[in-house]
Amino acid sequence: MDRTTLRTRLLGPTAAVAAVAAVFAATAGRGGEDITKARLERAIGPAFANLYVQRSAILGKTGVTVASIDAHTTCDRGGPKVPDAGPGANWICMITFTDDGGQRQEGKFEVTANADATYVAGGPSKLVGLATITDTHGNDVTNPAFEFDGAFDPDS
Repeated sequence: MDRTTLRTRLLGPTAAVAAVAAVFAATAGRGGEDITKARLERAIGPAFANLYVQRSAILGKTGVTVASIDAHTTCDRGGPKVPDAGPGANWICMITFTDDGGQRQEGKFEVTANADATYVAGGPSKLVGLATITDTHGNDVTNPAFEFDGAFDPDS
C-alpha cells in the first residue's frame, strides 16, 4: 500500500473522530445552569398544546386549536428547598389548559430534564387519556399527549 492510500484511509476516521470531539467540547459545558424553570415552562406548555390538538383530532373532536387550549405551565424542581435549575428527574410542571370539552383543567406532569436541553414529560391519564387511544376508525393508536419529549432553547 502506498503512502497516499494509507493517508486517505487514516484521514477518514481521524477526521470523523476530530469532528465528534469538537462537537463534544463545544457542548460539554452546557447543561446544568442552562436548565431553568422559565426555559422548561416556555417549552413544555406549547409542546403539550400541539400534542393535545393532535390527540383531539385522533378522537374526532373538531375545533380544538392551540389557542383554544390556552395552556399555561408552572414548573418546580424538587420543592421549595431545591433551586429551580439543573437536570434531573425531579421536575414537576403543572399545566393548566382548556380540554376538548371546554372545561378548564390542571394536571401535574412529571418531567425529566436532561443536560442536553431535552426533556421527557408524562401527564395524568385522567386528563389526557391512556397510552393508547381509539381513533375514529376503531384503531388503537399511540396517544401523543400521554408522554412526550422535546427540547428547549438553552440560550434564551
